[in-house]
Amino acid sequence: MNRHRPPRPVVRRRSILQAAGISIALPAFDSLRNRAAAAESDAPSATSSPAPRRMVCIGNMLGFYPEAFWPEQTDDVNASGGGDGSAGLSTTLASLAPHSGDFTVIGGLDHGLKGGHFAIHAFLSGVRSVDAKSMPDGNITLDQLAAETIGGQTRFASLTVGSDSGIHGGCQMSWSRSGTRVPPITGPRELFEKLFVGIAAADKQRAADRFRMKESILDAVRGDANSISKQLNRRDAQKLDEYLTSIRDVERRLGDSKQWIDIEKPPAPFDAPNNTNMVDDLPMLYELIALALQTDSTRIATLEIGGDFEARDFGFKSGYHSLSHHGQREESIEALKTIEAYQVEQFSRFLTKLRETECGESNLLQQTSVLFGSGMGNANSHTNTNLPIVVAGGGLRHRDPMWFDRSSPHRPPLTNLFLTLLHRFGVPADRFSTSTGTLTGLELV
Repeated sequence: MNRHRPPRPVVRRRSILQAAGISIALPAFDSLRNRAAAAESDAPSATSSPAPRRMVCIGNMLGFYPEAFWPEQTDDVNASGGGDGSAGLSTTLASLAPHSGDFTVIGGLDHGLKGGHFAIHAFLSGVRSVDAKSMPDGNITLDQLAAETIGGQTRFASLTVGSDSGIHGGCQMSWSRSGTRVPPITGPRELFEKLFVGIAAADKQRAADRFRMKESILDAVRGDANSISKQLNRRDAQKLDEYLTSIRDVERRLGDSKQWIDIEKPPAPFDAPNNTNMVDDLPMLYELIALALQTDSTRIATLEIGGDFEARDFGFKSGYHSLSHHGQREESIEALKTIEAYQVEQFSRFLTKLRETECGESNLLQQTSVLFGSGMGNANSHTNTNLPIVVAGGGLRHRDPMWFDRSSPHRPPLTNLFLTLLHRFGVPADRFSTSTGTLTGLELV
């Protein structure tokens, strides 16, 4: 091999890596990792270790009609709380009443961003993708940072569910450390097959072949990179070191995935569902996410509602996006209330499913931190302030709605809540994105 070849082959190899389906990304800091040894079986022992912590994030691309979403507000500053979490529920949130004491509505928080629809994709990161390069960890989202810490303990580090159509090309709620959108699983049938449909022997062999090919490519890339290392100036040498670090991270993730080839998936609890439309499929998507948690196929999931969630499937003539820009038209507002109440009803059913699923000495709701909300505060005015937020489960001390004064210079960013959820998941991070600390008032039970 020519030891003095120019750097162009490294670029070419990187392109090959991407074509082979490998995503190069800067790795997580070791201080944020809390990886246990890889599981030796497909089900962890409930008696040998504490119950695993889980996280689910649900987002709506178009927000909620504020006047119907927010409960009656009795104090414009951060409330001291002390209630059971259900006081004065709004019409949109009324179906959450059975879960009193298991959820908290939080008002007055956001990411301090502008951009309307272009800022909704920062819901779980606090950072717009166009601003990612200026941040130490890019625009990595809450779910993906949590997923980095569990390695190969579950078959899927995380599950991202949503649409591949709609505003800006569909679901863009989950982002990797490298600023890459995590593509969604687009329907209940696809999610079912991912969770329960076994892998044929021939497919296992093809998967093993793909892993070997990717490993060979990584070896070749490292060889090319090392061959030019002595020719680079300090700045380029630093870039090369970051690149090699990324390759090592890819190798780790390949190892995490490869160990699951020969481990059988859990048995299917029912026949594979058919895809219909996002409105009718929503209950099944929630059911499958609950099953994914129950079978420990994953401990992290996201669901974004939008794109192909159509108002016409409720019988309305206008589209959902059009209705969200209601212009104070009463007919459009009433349609929005119907659509949004339905979404909360399905969310409430999901919480019921988690609460009724026993897991060790508690239940899935106690073990799962659930975030529900949107990166859009008011679609009619295209504002990304005062984001609609509900947090449930997770062993948190839930309460009456928490209100933060939007005019206060000391108001915390929404990312403080995210840091709290990361701590609850077991990530010992000092910060997340723009956070200034954890969110006071949601102490653990």
